[in-house]
Amino acid sequence: MAATMKDIARRTGLGLATISSYFNGGNVREKNRIKIEEAIQELHYEVNEVARGLKTNATKTIGVVIPELNNTFCAEIITGMEDVLRSHGYATIVCDCRTDKRLERDAVEFLSRKRVDGIISMPVDAEGNHLKKFQKTGKPIVLIDRRIRELSCDSVLVDNEKAAEDAMRVFFQAGHRKIGIIGGPEEISTAQERLQGYRNAYEKENIPVRESLIYHGDYTIQGGVQGIEKLVADNPDMTAVFVTNYEMTMGTVIGMNELGLKIPEQLSMIGFDNLQFARACNPKLTIVAQPTQGIAGEVAGIMLKRLEGTASEETEPITEKLGAEIIMGKSVRVLDEKENL
Repeated sequence: MAATMKDIARRTGLGLATISSYFNGGNVREKNRIKIEEAIQELHYEVNEVARGLKTNATKTIGVVIPELNNTFCAEIITGMEDVLRSHGYATIVCDCRTDKRLERDAVEFLSRKRVDGIISMPVDAEGNHLKKFQKTGKPIVLIDRRIRELSCDSVLVDNEKAAEDAMRVFFQAGHRKIGIIGGPEEISTAQERLQGYRNAYEKENIPVRESLIYHGDYTIQGGVQGIEKLVADNPDMTAVFVTNYEMTMGTVIGMNELGLKIPEQLSMIGFDNLQFARACNPKLTIVAQPTQGIAGEVAGIMLKRLEGTASEETEPITEKLGAEIIMGKSVRVLDEKENL
């Protein structure tokens, strides 16, 4: 017969209230904690998580909804978050919605039925329809990388405008003026911010933006292939291209190989994320590197603050914005003045 809390009480000589407090994360004297844990080991006591969850309305699980599980940016953040959450006794349920709003909504409904204590989301639905019902439960929501204007909740973001401006500055300093951009979906906030950074950089140089140099991709490898093909076809005088996420960066390299274009001799390039891929390219790519470990730590930290009460008094959403870094490679060629005529 499985051991019970009464067995632990008999073994330790402690009251059931003290033992219950231990299992529910309450304050227990150190000497009593040691007694309880020794009894748990000796009696092979197993916590009934389902029963405890029904009693405390806490399951010690966090739901995570992401656009693509095979997205390197997402995977690195999930790994970092899980490490932090696990160290505080929380498990995660990760749902891949394949950049599909319907699947995203289904994932949140599934997590709600599982009674998760909170949801971490990198949203596809820019209006946040999938999260509005869950928010009414009063449980915390933390957004990664993307904002939802219609949803008041915590978020951890990257300063995308500045990251894009910094990348464009590298091009301008190398003499480039006809610079294409392969951006993301127009409705996604990160894509809007990176495109705005691109426009800001041109404005600061007092150079008008040529709209044919702007391509709206879909954050996929194939989107990068199609983007570079379209930009090259429409802008034969283009000297450089800025690609705004990792998957499209990989697709752009594939597309340039298929077009027979050499980097940087025929077309300079700055990509996004995944230093290992950048190093594997010949020549090594210059990239915008997002602080994935920093994002993971901030997201997990905010979720824990909400769950453990340290941020429960804060009615205003917590927003953390982190900086990105330009890691220089050899994919940007310095132009002669005559090459911009």
